[in-house]
Amino acid sequence: MQSRFSRKLVLLGSLFTLILFAACAKKAAAPPPNVPTPPPPPAARPTVTLNASSTFIRAGESVTLNWSSTNATELDLSPGVGNVAPEGSTTVTPTESTTYSITAKGPGGTADASARITVSPAAPPEAPKPTPTLEELFRANVYDAFFDFNKSDIRPDARDALSKTAEFLRSYPQIRVTIEGHCDERGSTEYNLGLGERRAQAAKQFLVSLGVPADRMETVSWGKERPFCTEHTEECWQQNRRAHFVMAH
Repeated sequence: MQSRFSRKLVLLGSLFTLILFAACAKKAAAPPPNVPTPPPPPAARPTVTLNASSTFIRAGESVTLNWSSTNATELDLSPGVGNVAPEGSTTVTPTESTTYSITAKGPGGTADASARITVSPAAPPEAPKPTPTLEELFRANVYDAFFDFNKSDIRPDARDALSKTAEFLRSYPQIRVTIEGHCDERGSTEYNLGLGERRAQAAKQFLVSLGVPADRMETVSWGKERPFCTEHTEECWQQNRRAHFVMAH
C-alpha cells in the first residue's frame, strides 16, 4: 500500500516536472518584443559663398568670381555660367551692372549667395594731342645764356643752357636762329653795344663747338636798348645780361 502511494507520488512529481518544463520551454520560445529603429540624423544643410575680385569695373574690363560650398551635391552659377564644382573660380566680363547668384543643393536643402558687379561706362578715349609747331618746340627747348656783370664769359649755368639749346638745334636742322646780345642799364650805349656783341658771339661759338653749324646762326647786339626787366635792382639787371635766341623766319 505504501509502495503504491510512493509510486503515485513519483508519477505526480514527474508530471509536475514535465508541465513545468513545457511552460518554461514555451516561455523561452516567445519572440522578443519589437524595438523601434531610431531614425537617421537629418542631412546637414548646404552652405555657399560667392565673392568678386572687384565690385566696380568699367565696361570692357573683367572680374574674377570665387566660390566655395559645403554639403552640396549640385551648384549652379548664373547668369551665363551654369553648373560648377563645389569650389572654384571663373572670369566674367559683364557688359552692364549684373548680380551673379549661386545656388547650392544637397540632401539637407539649398543655400544661395550673390555678388553685385557695377559696370560704369568705358572711359572716353583721350583726344589726340595736337602736334606742336616749330615755334612752340623752339620756346620749350631753347634756353638763353646769362652773364656776370661786365663779362662775356660762358659761366657753368650758361653751359648747361646752351648744351640743351644745341641738342634741340641739332635735332631740327631746318631752324635758323638770331642770337641777341643784351646788357643791363649801367654803362654807356656804345660800351653796351660792344659788350652785347661779345656775349652773342660767345654763345654762338659755344654752340659751334657743340656741333651746330655757324651758318645757321647770326648775331646782333641790342646793348641796353631792349631790357627784359625795367626795375633798378641787381635781380632785374641779371635778367638783362643775356644772350637771347630768336627763331629766324
